Amino acid sequence: MSYVSHSSGVPRAGNWPAAWTTRRQAADAAAEGAVSGGVRTVLRLEGLVVLLASVAGYGQFGAGWGAFATLFLVPDLSVLGYLAGPRTGAAIYNLAHAYALPVALLALGAVAGLPVALAVGLIWCAHIGFDRMLGLGLKYGSGFAATHLGRIGPADPW
Repeated sequence: MSYVSHSSGVPRAGNWPAAWTTRRQAADAAAEGAVSGGVRTVLRLEGLVVLLASVAGYGQFGAGWGAFATLFLVPDLSVLGYLAGPRTGAAIYNLAHAYALPVALLALGAVAGLPVALAVGLIWCAHIGFDRMLGLGLKYGSGFAATHLGRIGPADPW
């Protein structure tokens, strides 16, 4: 198998040996300030745990699965912030995809006895956990694809 492009004489990303791809991904992650390796795996597993715990909690305290399905993707509307540019978009997206606000909503719901706040907080946490499990992290101001869990989308081989 050839790892060299016939026209340019340089390696093609799609045909790199697995070891090269792994080193390249680690280098990309380090350059962007993203985690890699075992730490990235732990963060993604944490996302899975948050998703499962939130869904289990919602099953106990939620407002019905129709509401869950309706509200689950609402935090992704924050991507519209990118219409104002990458820095503003990242700030708005990160506000909607950090645990601080939904956990505060959960606390409010628990302390004040507000079942709607509890339900929305659980759905919001489930959404964030789902994203983290998939490797979709908090965004850097350099662009949508640069996240704390590594670059997303098609990779530029150079």
